[in-house]
Amino acid sequence: MKIAIVCYPTFGGSGVVATELGLELAKRNHEVHFITYSQPVRLALLNPNIFYHEVNVPEYPLFHFQPYELALSSKLVDMVKLYGIELLHVHYAIPHAYAGYMAKQMLAEQGIQLPMVTTLHGTDITLVGNHPFYKTAVSFSINHSDFVTSVSENLKQSTYELFDTKKEIHVIPNFIEQKNVDFDISQCRRIVMAKPEEMIITHISNFRKVKRIQDVISVFYGIQREIPAKLMLVGDGPEKERAEQQALDLGIYDKIIFFGNSNEIDPILSYSDLFLLPSETESFGLAALEAMSSSVPVISSNTGGLPEVNVEGVSGYLSNVGDIDDMVENALKILRDKETLAKFKEGAKEVSKNFSIEKIVPLYEDLYFKALEAIK
Repeated sequence: MKIAIVCYPTFGGSGVVATELGLELAKRNHEVHFITYSQPVRLALLNPNIFYHEVNVPEYPLFHFQPYELALSSKLVDMVKLYGIELLHVHYAIPHAYAGYMAKQMLAEQGIQLPMVTTLHGTDITLVGNHPFYKTAVSFSINHSDFVTSVSENLKQSTYELFDTKKEIHVIPNFIEQKNVDFDISQCRRIVMAKPEEMIITHISNFRKVKRIQDVISVFYGIQREIPAKLMLVGDGPEKERAEQQALDLGIYDKIIFFGNSNEIDPILSYSDLFLLPSETESFGLAALEAMSSSVPVISSNTGGLPEVNVEGVSGYLSNVGDIDDMVENALKILRDKETLAKFKEGAKEVSKNFSIEKIVPLYEDLYFKALEAIK
């Protein structure tokens, strides 16, 4: 099958999932074409079934904001005709499904039927998409997709509540590749991050307000008052400067490493003892799943799709949003005792296997085949 994937090529969860999906589809002998404005950060092009096509947006003085949707829809039409692409999979309702619909219409006028699958990831529904300026366009994009998926049951229900759609939404959760550790995890490398007696606490995100980075710092502050610990903060964004100032004010700046955006996620998680994700909302919680796959238990909020990923008392604990004291208490329950920590590490790894790439990608393949059958 020849599949075009449109996504945001960034460190965010939707871009990571779309890229990993495309790479796995290529391994399964599908021909995959990524069409976006820059190469996705995790995309490896050393595969004969992987293609990348850059969307160029010409700059004209007439436009205050350059018309990316117009450039994307035109590029989609050109690539479909050039490579014989059979199916379009867009990640995010806007602008991608909107541009995909326009491409479908242009192709239909030329006698080419292109089914479109739209995957909803969260921000396109609960934040940006729910803005009055975009709500009508999002509803239109969902209703005119051939098939729609969401990454969690919670996001599916939110979509029905927020938008005027009766379109069937298929829940296909995010996934993780269960990796064998093939890098050095010796103590001499761990000592760069923390002393042998210190627990390593980790948080990975894009440092937006919704991630509640200040809560991460506050929870860590409570943990390190009881047991020796270091905090690894991976990511970048508008809340980073505030987090640094908070750490200075609390006198714990020397106990935190700010990595910025990093491609060294696997090594960092391999040394971690606990992962913090106290977000205001998460449509799924891919960062938590990545931690669990590395045998790192998770302390998270109980919002959005997180309860579908983090199993209370098995892979970690869930608390109400903003309940710092409860998160600290739950973290200490796991960290104070070596046997308890080992049990939760094993539990986290086992729960993550429910979301293995081998289990989830076939669900997308089945949907693709249904979409192709529907246009015959």
